[in-house]
Amino acid sequence: MNNPSFKNIIFDLGAVIIDINVPKTVEAFAALLNREHLWVQEQLKVAGIFRRYETGEWNDAQFREQIRQVLGVPFTDEQIDNAWNALLLQIPKERIELIQWLQPRYRTFILSNTNPIHIREVNRILQRDTGVSSLDVLFERVYLSYEMGKMKPSADIYQEVLEESGLVAEETVFLDDNLDNLASAQQLGIQTVHIYEPVTILEYFAHVRTKG
Repeated sequence: MNNPSFKNIIFDLGAVIIDINVPKTVEAFAALLNREHLWVQEQLKVAGIFRRYETGEWNDAQFREQIRQVLGVPFTDEQIDNAWNALLLQIPKERIELIQWLQPRYRTFILSNTNPIHIREVNRILQRDTGVSSLDVLFERVYLSYEMGKMKPSADIYQEVLEESGLVAEETVFLDDNLDNLASAQQLGIQTVHIYEPVTILEYFAHVRTKG
């Protein structure tokens, strides 16, 4: 795998740092409702649940209330949070060890389309699986869509990261599992790497670590 020179590394979070399975959230809500998965998926899609929560339009309470209205059931906060977090799986310790190795050698960042409930759960899983207390410990800065008010693949979100952290696009590599996100970053001159099963960040950085 080619590995151009770079000084800065921007990681996506889901499917890059933490393993995810998005259908599990739909399955969890479907189980609570005793409804078909496709029906639940369509309701969430039509309501724009992900985008509106992940751009900060809704806070946690507003998001949960929208879930109750859209799905038509007075779920408890705990039921909603558990179903919403069902897509978050595990964080392999080897990935965190790699990031810790990269940390003093490169400027490292996270850029993720996400929301407060997921980030709290990611940090809990990180502590459980690796003993690291939070993402903030691992990266120079963690850029989150709900705090920025915008989402990938909007070019604005990449431009904000470059400007706020003083990064040169051509000296920066961005790793993501979504091709649309990568295409937008490429338009700004950012180097990109597509992460997809069975390729992980471990394979991509293997020969960088070999060089020491």
